Parts: sequence; structure tokens; C-alpha cells
Amino acid sequence: MSKLKQQLKSDVVVHMKAGNKLALTTVRNVLGEIETREKSGKTPIELDDTQVTALLQKEAAKRRDTAQIYTEANELDRAAAEISEAEVIEAYLPQPLSADEAAGIVDRIITALEAEQGELSMKQMGLAMKPITAEIAGRFDGKAISEMVRKRLA
Repeated sequence: MSKLKQQLKSDVVVHMKAGNKLALTTVRNVLGEIETREKSGKTPIELDDTQVTALLQKEAAKRRDTAQIYTEANELDRAAAEISEAEVIEAYLPQPLSADEAAGIVDRIITALEAEQGELSMKQMGLAMKPITAEIAGRFDGKAISEMVRKRLA
């Protein structure tokens, strides 16, 4: 079982003992989503931390989008509840990187690859993206990383 999923399960007990209903229901809902995803294919799978992190990001984004819709409809109480749930979920996500930090990681990895294999071309973008994505996973926008790599290799 992934560390993140284990953390979520143990926090259910913590929130239950603390009487924190919002966090308890939010974490239970997220765990339900994880279990649904694990059982949804032909054969059951076990999500790793990267996949759980991606799912948590989607769940938080979904709640923020819903909050925006409620705000536009002048349903401020419902919007506040959705934002509170998003904040509970975001507490489990790794700290996001700044654009400068992400660019530094891209430069460092590409420089190391070029030291090993010589000048990289655009055809070798996948070779660079694999270790970069593994290191940045869930902490910065993937499309922006792809753009940074393209500019660096151009």
C-alpha cells in the first residue's frame, strides 16, 4: 500500500477522534475514490504514491471548480464548504515548486544527460522528460515542464 494511502487511512481515525467532521468526510470520500479507481479495471490494481497524488490533485481541482460555480451562482456557503474540502485534500499534496525551481531541475537533468550522451535533440525529448517528470511529479504543471524542455532543447 502506498504511503499516502496509508496516511489517509490513519488520518480517518485521527479525524474521528478529534471530531473533525469536515476532514473526516473529505478523507473518506477521497479514499472511496482511490478504491473505486483501484477496482475499476478488469483486474484490481494497487495505486502507487504518484497515482494517488495525481488523483488527489484532480479531486482538489474538482472542488475548486465547483466552488467557483457556486460563487458565480451566489451560493457562498456551498462555495466555502467546497474550498474547505479542497484545502483538506491539498494538505496531503507535496509542496508545489516555483517556476524557477522547476526550471532549475530541468536544466540540471538535461545538463547531466548531455554530459553522458552529448548534445540532445528534440527527438530525444522523451529521454529528458522521463527523469524530469519522475522528480517533479505532481509539484508543477506538466505542460509547463514540457515547454521548458522544448525551449531548452531547441
